[in-house]
Amino acid sequence: MEKQKICIIGGGLTGLTTAIALSKLNIKIDLISANSNSAHIKSNRTTAISQSNYNFLKNLKILETSRNEFWPCSHMKLYSKNEKEKLIEIFEMNKVRKQKEQIFYMFNNELFIKNLIKKIKKNKLITFKTQKKVSKIINIGILKSVKFYKENSHKYNLIIVCTGNNSELLKNTFSNESFDHTYDDVSITTVLKHNSCNNNIARQIFLDDGILALLPISNTKTSIVFSINKKFVNKYKKNKENYLKNKIQFYIKDFLKKIEFNSKIEFNNLNFLIRKKYFEDRVLLFGDALHQVHPLAGQGFNMILRDLTYLKKILSEKTSLGLDIGNSDTLSEFSNVTQPRNFAYSIGIDLIKNSFSFENYIVKNFRNKIISDLNKIHFAKNIFYNIADKGLKF
Repeated sequence: MEKQKICIIGGGLTGLTTAIALSKLNIKIDLISANSNSAHIKSNRTTAISQSNYNFLKNLKILETSRNEFWPCSHMKLYSKNEKEKLIEIFEMNKVRKQKEQIFYMFNNELFIKNLIKKIKKNKLITFKTQKKVSKIINIGILKSVKFYKENSHKYNLIIVCTGNNSELLKNTFSNESFDHTYDDVSITTVLKHNSCNNNIARQIFLDDGILALLPISNTKTSIVFSINKKFVNKYKKNKENYLKNKIQFYIKDFLKKIEFNSKIEFNNLNFLIRKKYFEDRVLLFGDALHQVHPLAGQGFNMILRDLTYLKKILSEKTSLGLDIGNSDTLSEFSNVTQPRNFAYSIGIDLIKNSFSFENYIVKNFRNKIISDLNKIHFAKNIFYNIADKGLKF
């Protein structure tokens, strides 16, 4: 059988990680990206990954050059406001039994992507095809090819689309069959510099107008992710950055000292998406094209890595048996297992988000009472940790 080949479209965090992971199967990969130069990447966004997903990246040897950029968080604490407008701790998750296991790890997207690009450039199985815009995916016999402005690329057994949900390629290839809605929130991200401390506690503060997350990335830096209702941001449209900075400083003054904003504030709209259809004739959607969730649980990239773990497992089995990695049986097997898990997980996150959107104090007090009671049950906390770490298994 002729050596099989994969095309990955999209050079973001998902596409780069997927290319490295699948190259471990000794399969040649073309990675189509707008740019292979890490110098163009500028962002203050950070990402959390669970212990299991950290181990997955470690086993792929992705962390060899960037392990120091992964900051361990051994505690997670949740806070809510009481009737006197004071913050109260309602839940705490500690590092689990094994000494080396953490609640999760934080990394800076920009630094990690730069390391992934360096690693890919040294990988003989991955070929960067840059500065080329894919106009459409076409049939060549039983295989597929991608069409550029003036040329076609090679034949592929499998094409994986990692372009996100808004690309024209995705809209032209797949019908818009999905459960989706736009949240009334906007995500605010920035990085704070502060006094040195033992910075290993991640905190989430549930406010009337949004959810404020403090995510450690070093002893002197903390990433801020603030999902806040758009109406509050629009109210201070002319001076929204100062409004947000003052609000952030007010709520974190008890946790961090001598705060400086170390990066500009970035704004991102928040969407919810569950794709009904995962693949079509040797073309597999992946990453944000399949599912997008609210960032309150920090599970977006974790869901992608769990999908990637299973995809790598399936493709490894098929290649070892000499079977076609892009036929409908292979892609159906992937879809049948991951789709119901992702559906249930995404709906669960959406329900949690909605539960923290109630403004009625009676409802909020009842919710906080339930969470505080669960905080006293060790067995329940273990279940929460395992779901956050490994996802749903059924």
